[in-house]
Amino acid sequence: MSKQLRRASVIAVAAMISSIAFSTNGFGADAQSSAPAASANQPSPQMISQPVVQSLPVPAPAVLVEADEAGLNAPQLSARSLAELVAGQPHPSELSRELQCLAGAVYFEAKSESLVGQLAVGRVVVARSKSGRFPNSYCGVVFQPSQFSFVRGSSMPAIARGSKQWKNAVAIAQIAHAGSWRSPVEGALYFHASYVSPGWKLRRVGRVENHVFYR
Repeated sequence: MSKQLRRASVIAVAAMISSIAFSTNGFGADAQSSAPAASANQPSPQMISQPVVQSLPVPAPAVLVEADEAGLNAPQLSARSLAELVAGQPHPSELSRELQCLAGAVYFEAKSESLVGQLAVGRVVVARSKSGRFPNSYCGVVFQPSQFSFVRGSSMPAIARGSKQWKNAVAIAQIAHAGSWRSPVEGALYFHASYVSPGWKLRRVGRVENHVFYR
């Protein structure tokens, strides 16, 4: 090989080695420097802790309704006396037919008596409706033939609805229906005026003012 050719070969080999070394070092540097750069530029995820607020359902207002088969609303009220309980009764603008029948019996049979005497009559109507021996409604009990002397066929006489006596009768009817005050002759199913003697073969429960009560 000529001297000139050898020299050219040595230069070519040296150039090849330099090229390989430069490529290897450059690749590694890029890899080491680019990884942190990529990490620095990439937004890191952030955990944001926020309370989860769930609105609570607003409870509906409590409504006191004690419905029954008679279709009456009769909330229980506490009182120190029957008079106080009567005074605390609601005054409905319209009465159900059942309540009218019960109040009518109280009104016509005992409107001239004390509240206790009126309650005793009202509780008899209630007791009859639950006994299974009489109609199972207040109107059925009141209008049962030959039971109440004030009944005329299937109707009652006119009522002075603006009177204090009627208002008391309505209040007593509500109390009798609710059972919120005991009658002194509780459980009685029959009564008659004290000035008559029908000769009934029944167990006498007691007398309240102008009526005698039996079971």
